[in-house]
Amino acid sequence: MIVLLALVALAGIPSCRLQQPATAESLPSRLSDEAFWQLITDFSEPNGFFRSDNFLSNEREYQWVIPTLVSTVAPGGVYLGVGPEQNFSYIAALRPKLAFIVDVRRGNLHAHLLYKAFFELSTDRAEFLSRLFARPRPASLAAGKSVDVQTLLASYRREAPSIDLFNQYLSEAKDWLVRRHGFDLSDDDLAGIEYVYRAFLEGGPELNYSFPNGGFGRNGNFPTYAELMTETDGKGEHRSYLASDLQFRMLSELQKSNAIVPLVGNFAGPKALRAVGSYLRRHNATVSAFYTSNVEMYLFQQDDDWRKFYGNVAALPLGDGSTFIRSVSSRGFRFQFRGGGPGRASTRLSSMADLVRDYSAGRIDGYYDVIAMSR
Repeated sequence: MIVLLALVALAGIPSCRLQQPATAESLPSRLSDEAFWQLITDFSEPNGFFRSDNFLSNEREYQWVIPTLVSTVAPGGVYLGVGPEQNFSYIAALRPKLAFIVDVRRGNLHAHLLYKAFFELSTDRAEFLSRLFARPRPASLAAGKSVDVQTLLASYRREAPSIDLFNQYLSEAKDWLVRRHGFDLSDDDLAGIEYVYRAFLEGGPELNYSFPNGGFGRNGNFPTYAELMTETDGKGEHRSYLASDLQFRMLSELQKSNAIVPLVGNFAGPKALRAVGSYLRRHNATVSAFYTSNVEMYLFQQDDDWRKFYGNVAALPLGDGSTFIRSVSSRGFRFQFRGGGPGRASTRLSSMADLVRDYSAGRIDGYYDVIAMSR
């Protein structure tokens, strides 16, 4: 049952009281290979379109909300997200029992399956990056040696890509997914995984959001993979999923447990989010956090898609700590967010229950109303 937050002076800001999610023991912490693939098959919608491949986030400040998240959202819940690798950093911080990544593009599913294989096949962060970028492991990063994330990424910046390693690691990844896990990947899916991997081969640590259109190195406001991994939470602490051995091991264990489930779905679609909601209700679980990036902005530009999305959100089981994580820009608004000038993206939080309450009461008329709820 949706638990609506009390009206308080700081409405829209997540409650500081830790809300233990009602997960009970029925929400599985480990899915079988068959169950994992069945969720993908049953919950996904047809492949959709977006104007870019989104191999990499372009949200430089996405870590800034993590200190607030970890103090207000209890671990052990269910995480929902969209897009590529930034989800891993949020998952590492929030430590959910289960995560669903819902994206309109099947290419995002391909990217997450490639990541899954490399997480599971790698013994440490250095091996993971060797596989991800198809570059030899630097001699300075010996097995068992722990280094800071800046040294880790700087070391791979100096290594040249290897087509031999690319072919070897791609073959191992496909074999791992098809033979080890038994996932029923079509020829198109396997080709899609290779397409994603070629972007990482070519871009390496300098890959950025605009690939393949000049997507190497710093390009305008688009940070590189290396820059995103070495960013901080705005207070000097590194919180990316590669920031520490502990973060990486936690993500690896979730991947090995099939607990990060990528789905193909439109936020305004009739199936994916509602299927997740029904599944969580059957298992007495609530959504702890939902990372939407800037998808809501596009939904408000597409007829009544925003209404369909908030109808889908209302069908999710929420608690009083359930929190939206969204990327917004101050461009076009009458106020300026902390951290940058006009037009600069900033990551904000707001209560999911508050939004459902206001939407149900007819108090959401446009994107500005949603942004005004974000802090």
